[in-house]
Amino acid sequence: MDEETFQVSVRTETSVTAVRTMPDTEPAIGLFIYAPGAGSNINDPFGSYLSQRLVQAGFAFVRFQFPYMEAGKRRPDQASLLEETWKQVIDTVKIADAKVIIGGRSMGGRIASHVAAQGAAVDAVALFAYPLHPPGNPSKSRDSHLPQIASPALFCSGTSDTFATPEELAAAAATVPRATVHSLEGADHGFAVLKSSGRTKEDVWSEAAAFLLSWLETEVLDRGGAAHLR
Repeated sequence: MDEETFQVSVRTETSVTAVRTMPDTEPAIGLFIYAPGAGSNINDPFGSYLSQRLVQAGFAFVRFQFPYMEAGKRRPDQASLLEETWKQVIDTVKIADAKVIIGGRSMGGRIASHVAAQGAAVDAVALFAYPLHPPGNPSKSRDSHLPQIASPALFCSGTSDTFATPEELAAAAATVPRATVHSLEGADHGFAVLKSSGRTKEDVWSEAAAFLLSWLETEVLDRGGAAHLR
C-alpha cells in the first residue's frame, strides 16, 4: 500500500488534511472517499479500518477531516462549508475512469448524501450510522433530500442506534430510488455492542466492511457477484 498525506484547498486560507492510500495493484478498481462523524477527525478508527479493507480489495481510499477539526474546534462548521469541503475533495482526488464512491459515518455520511442529492458526479453513496434525527426527536427528520439521490445508496446502521430505529431508517431509505439497507444487529450509533452479545466493535466493523464490499461488487462495479472482493 502506498499512503500519502496532503492538503486540499477549500476556500482562501482554508484547507483540510487528507490521506490517500493506493492499492498495490494498478489501476485501482474504484475510489472511495470517506468523511468522519462530528467530533472525529482524519484518524477516525472506523475510517482507518475501512481504508485497510478496501485497499486490500483493490480500491483507492481517501479520508479527510472538515475545517473545524483542522482548526482544533469542537463545533462543526456550517452546512454550506461542510458541503463545499466535500465537493472540493471530490474534485481534487478523483481518478480518471475510476468509479467514485463517497460516504462516511454519521455527519460525514449525511453531508455526503446532500452533495450526492445536489448532483455531484459520484457513482454511489455509502452511509454508515446515518443520523436520521436527533436522539429522541424523530420529528426533526433529516430526510427531505434523500429522494434526489440518483446513484446507488447503502444505509448501514446498528439496530440499537438512537439516531434512527431500523423501521425509521428503512422508511427513509425507501424514498431513495436505488437504496440498500443493512442492519448491524445490536450495534449502537458508534457501532459498539453489549458484551453479552458475544461480539466486539471490531466484529461489527468487519461485518459492515464485508457487506460494503459485496454491495460495491453487485451494485456499483457491475461484476455480478462478491467472489472477487474480500
